[in-house]
Amino acid sequence: MRIGIGYDIHLLEPGRKLMLGGLHIPNDKGLKGHSDGDGLLHAITDALLGAAGMGDIGDHFPDTDPNYKDADSAVLLKAAFEQVKRRGFEIENIDCNIIAQAPKLKPYKSQMEARIAGLLEIETRRVNVKAKTNEGLDAVGRKEAIATQAVVLLRHS
Repeated sequence: MRIGIGYDIHLLEPGRKLMLGGLHIPNDKGLKGHSDGDGLLHAITDALLGAAGMGDIGDHFPDTDPNYKDADSAVLLKAAFEQVKRRGFEIENIDCNIIAQAPKLKPYKSQMEARIAGLLEIETRRVNVKAKTNEGLDAVGRKEAIATQAVVLLRHS
């Protein structure tokens, strides 16, 4: 068994689509990023790669590479997952936090879990998404950013 942790934070920016957990979430601002800015999928990708001892998302999909400009983070996650599978690992479970003052994410949690499970070819019960606020503190609490965290447990098959 191997554990990996992932973290990401992005500023919110007017005129961008808000992507979280592979879903478009209706909001007046989206996450600023080189790719589509899906911080939750980025954190999961980092946790997955970390658990397998394969570096981080920037090693595999650098933001200096124009090929990843506006890239779909679901595609990046699947590509990282394929590399992890080739090393003989299976996902035991994933636990995630989305820290956002707004929008309210509770209505989307189960859809995110299903989307992530589908991308990673695992049962939905193996994915847990939690939505938290920062109680008005720091950039997240001021609705300037959204942060994400993920922990992945891998099993060598």
